[in-house]
Amino acid sequence: MFRMAIAATALSLTLATGGFAGEQYVDGTGYAVSGYDVVSYFDLPQASVGEAQPAPLKGKADYTAEYNGARFAFASAENRDRFLDDPAAFAPQYDGHCAYGVAKGGKVPGNPNLWRIVDDKLYLNITRNVVGFWEEDIPGNIDLAEQNWDGIEPDAASDRKIPDFTATTPN
Repeated sequence: MFRMAIAATALSLTLATGGFAGEQYVDGTGYAVSGYDVVSYFDLPQASVGEAQPAPLKGKADYTAEYNGARFAFASAENRDRFLDDPAAFAPQYDGHCAYGVAKGGKVPGNPNLWRIVDDKLYLNITRNVVGFWEEDIPGNIDLAEQNWDGIEPDAASDRKIPDFTATTPN
C-alpha cells in the first residue's frame, strides 16, 4: 500500500509539472486503450509479423489507475500494481494513438487488438490494413513517428472512433 501511495504521489507531481504534453486517446468506454489491461500485453506471446496477435485481457472497473490524464483498467490488482510501479513502461506509445498514423504525421485512434511490442514498448495501430503498412518497415516507421511526435503531441487527442471495433466498458 505504501508503495502505491508513493507511485501515485510521484505520478501526480509529474502530471502537475507538465511532464506529459499530449492527451491519452480515450474512446467511449471512458478508459485508455478501450479498457484493455496494458500490462497483459507484456505477458502474451507475440505473433510473427503478418499474423494476428493474441487478445489482451479486458480490464475490470475494480482495478484502475490514473496516468497521463486518463483512467486505465486492469484484469487484476497485481497488474494494476505492476503498472503503478512504472506506468511509462506499460502505457502505449504516442498516447494510445495509431503508431503508423503518427509516422504519417497525425493522430488517429489505436485499436487495442492491433498491437506489437518492439524494444519493450507497446504500439497500437488503427486497422488491419494499416498493420500491413506498419509491418513493412517497423523500425523505419518508429523512426518517422518519433520525428513527428514532438510536433503533434501537444495537439488534442483524436476524437475519432476506432473503425470496425466494438468497445465494451470494463465490468
